[in-house]
This record gives sequence, C-alpha cells and structure tokens, in this order.
Amino acid sequence: MIEALHFNISRHISSSQTDITEFCNLFTSKTIKKKEFLLREGEVCRFEAFVIKGLFKVYHIDAKGTEQILYFGMEDWWLTDIDSFGNQSPSQLFIEAIEDSEVLIISKKDKDFAYENFPFVEKLFRIMTQKTHSALQRRMIDNLSKTADQRYLDFIEKYPSLNQRLTNLQVAAYLGISHEFLSKIRRKTTKGK
Repeated sequence: MIEALHFNISRHISSSQTDITEFCNLFTSKTIKKKEFLLREGEVCRFEAFVIKGLFKVYHIDAKGTEQILYFGMEDWWLTDIDSFGNQSPSQLFIEAIEDSEVLIISKKDKDFAYENFPFVEKLFRIMTQKTHSALQRRMIDNLSKTADQRYLDFIEKYPSLNQRLTNLQVAAYLGISHEFLSKIRRKTTKGK
C-alpha cells in the first residue's frame, strides 16, 4: 500500500527516497466498508487520506435535505475537509465510501511533524493544493457558464471509468441537477449517437 503513496508523492516532487519513505511511514492504513463514513458533518476533520482502493463521495446536505457532491475520491486521489482540517473547526461535509475501500491516513499531528522535519512536504502539499484549487475553480466556472448537458458530457469525457462506477443519483448530485433531468440528458445524448 505504501508503494502507491510513495509513487504519488514522487510524481509531484523530487526528494530523497529515504525522506519520502519516512514521511510515508507516518500514515496508517484503514479499511472502510461501503456506506461507512470517514467524516460526518459536525465532526472535526483530523486527517488527510490517500485512497489506495475504492471510491468515496465528499458532500454537503443543504437546508432542503438535498445531497450536493463536491467531488469523488478514487484510487490515487486525496480526501479531506481542507477547512475543517486546517482550522480544526466542525466540518460541513460528509466523506462516505461508495465502495469497500482502503486508505492511508495521516493525522494533523503527524502532518505538522512532517512539515517541521521534511522540507519537501511543504512543497508537495502546496502543489497539490494549487491543483485542487484550479480544479474547483474550473468546476465553478463550468457550473456558472455551461448547460447541464455540457457539464454531463464533460464529466463522462474527463472521468469515463468513474462514470461507470457511479449511480445516476450520484452523478446528478455532482452535476447539481435532478435524477430525472439527468435521465433526459442521457436519453438525448444516446439518440445523438
């Protein structure tokens, strides 16, 4: 399991293999069953997780009780509530396993230790945070400027394997549309082929 994390880190930054291995050793493995939570709204997020196997959804439930999915986390992706983790404040998010999953988790205490003792960690998480912010910015712009049809087509083009692992309800919650509207879009795009 650690090899996958080691490889992910090495893709983003260069540092000594010994330092990367020592950093990876700060992580602990955890198995999460389908429908179990890594985090629930109101809890303080005390971890960052690297997905080894499986699939998660990171979401918020609005005042009407509607699930709004911010993003999915699959193999080789990272999971956290960055606001709750950074500020140690109650989370507004849920992180739930969609499939039986395995993750590597680093605690806030161990990550702070890594920042102090491994200079490359600061650069690693700066790069990953910039990539995350860029992706969220693109998503916000798409939500404001593209039709639901366009957003759906972009989603299946960008994440073809992910699309196959999700239900229509999950895709609709990610796109911010109703399940019925997604069905209409799918029918329309299927006819166009």
